[in-house]
Amino acid sequence: MALNKELVDILVCPKCKGELELLSGEVGLSCSACKVVYPVKDEIPIMLVDEAIPADQWEKK
Repeated sequence: MALNKELVDILVCPKCKGELELLSGEVGLSCSACKVVYPVKDEIPIMLVDEAIPADQWEKK
């Protein structure tokens, strides 16, 4: 089951309120302004600033 498209469309970065981009494979939501990725676990976006992973560390995984 995939993430709900309507949900993804209304989500914004909890830190800067900017737009998020759904990563391929629906494994995370990326904020280009903050340069972080919010992971998606069991089809649930984890939208907590403390759980955000810096984009450079995400790419190394």
